[in-house]
Amino acid sequence: MIFTADEILETLDMILYEHLDIRTVTVGVNLTGCVRDDPERMAKAVHDKIVSTASNLCLEADRAEARYSLPIVNKRVSVTPIGSLIDVHPQAGPLIASAMDQAANELGVDFIGGYSALVQKGFTVGTEALVDSIPQALSTTEKVCASVNIATTNAGINIEAALKMGQTIKELARIDPRLCTRLVTFANAPPDNPFMAGAFHGPGEPESVLNVGISGPGVIRAIVESMGDCDLSELAEVVKRAAFKITRVGELVGKEIAARLGVDFGIVDLSLAPTPQEGDSVAQIIEAMGVERCGAPGTTAALAMLTDAVKKGGAMGSSRVGGLSGAFIPVSEDAGMAEALKIGAIGLEKLEAMTAVCSVGLDMVCIPFATPAESIAGIIADECAIGVINNKTTGVRLIPIGKEGDWIEFGGLLGAAPVVQLNAFSSKKFIRRGGSIPAPLTSLTN
Repeated sequence: MIFTADEILETLDMILYEHLDIRTVTVGVNLTGCVRDDPERMAKAVHDKIVSTASNLCLEADRAEARYSLPIVNKRVSVTPIGSLIDVHPQAGPLIASAMDQAANELGVDFIGGYSALVQKGFTVGTEALVDSIPQALSTTEKVCASVNIATTNAGINIEAALKMGQTIKELARIDPRLCTRLVTFANAPPDNPFMAGAFHGPGEPESVLNVGISGPGVIRAIVESMGDCDLSELAEVVKRAAFKITRVGELVGKEIAARLGVDFGIVDLSLAPTPQEGDSVAQIIEAMGVERCGAPGTTAALAMLTDAVKKGGAMGSSRVGGLSGAFIPVSEDAGMAEALKIGAIGLEKLEAMTAVCSVGLDMVCIPFATPAESIAGIIADECAIGVINNKTTGVRLIPIGKEGDWIEFGGLLGAAPVVQLNAFSSKKFIRRGGSIPAPLTSLTN
């Protein structure tokens, strides 16, 4: 991979002035060989496998950061979905979560994902036990992240699982609402996602792998602002070119770290992942395009164009694009998005519409603490329906906290956001029907 002098100078400007960074390098670890006939021995095997595989992750990431002067914000680990490992020891989940947390602390990584279950077609003994144990597992650990995939385009939507997730979120919020930031509910969860809280080492992945999540909303915003009143075709082209350059940088760094660790290089996830830092906002990119305030008419169209241009540029920049790859709209982590919600320019329904054209879904959204579990399940089901019908990944990370209009400060990369207003009418009877929503007709072509 050869870079021209101009490309190097452009990249330096992106790093110095426009918040370009590698948002995460995530080592995926296969744990299927860690099954033992005793839960404690199994937990120890999980711990030892994680530590031995990722022992030099932070060291090599720091070396790459120093060599390229490119910030690497997070170092993370993801593992085989634990729900698939504990059928023989269904009560071993919290013990394994503790082993994962201990390993993460020893390695010095920021988070470890994979306390996960795939239940789109129903529960096994192990996956049901894992979902039931999520409140205990997350409340007794610091770095463990959990995810549950309840829907796919080929399987439909498991509504019983949606209700169980609504109840799980309520229980987490009762213990501590901030624990909900480490839990995501998915439709069509990708097996190679490097971003938390949804990362796990999925089926079909190699023994160990390094996946890279890049970022760069500030880069894209600055480029859009520099284009003045050009037409939208030209604007899409410059976004595509910028995404191409960002992706090439991410792949260069990722391949070097993977080689030094002795693991496979997996994918570059080129999602625009915002932070609370000023200017590092997807909402502000939309506003730079000419939408007065994110949420106004034209917002969904602008986001669709942005996501498509990023995907096209990334696909040209690397043959290893994967994960989620698009534009994130996590409310509390995007200062522009949170402000738009605060002043009423955007609401939950508009956010939901936007998730039809971007990466993931309703992310880091604060809802009233008193929201019933069935209403939470209804929101999850709505978001899964968008993912299933459109054959894309969608996810939900809701935080029941406070009351409508309260301003909630999480701090750090989690930012701050208002508590949104929800529809006052109930979906309890619909959700309590249980069963599954069948797969759409389009699933027959997959």
